[in-house]
Amino acid sequence: MDFIYESNRIYAESENGDVIAEVDFPNVTDEVVDINHTFVDDSLRGQGVAGRLLQEAVKTIRQQGKKAKATCSYAVSWFAKHEEEQDLLD
Repeated sequence: MDFIYESNRIYAESENGDVIAEVDFPNVTDEVVDINHTFVDDSLRGQGVAGRLLQEAVKTIRQQGKKAKATCSYAVSWFAKHEEEQDLLD
């Protein structure tokens, strides 16, 4: 699956152009973003797509030199399972 990278958003589209997977992390301040939304279409569930989205978001946020807070329930759960990434949290 090829992800599309925008400012504060990573997503994938179907062949029809529909969004089928997405993570949003808008700025809260100049230094902090909020991972506030993760979506994966039912057709992709159970394939690890949401986890890959979070990994890419973490990588992008680190490259920007920012910190993150997680208000999306999936992101909260993901960070709880990935202690090695918790230093990113504000």
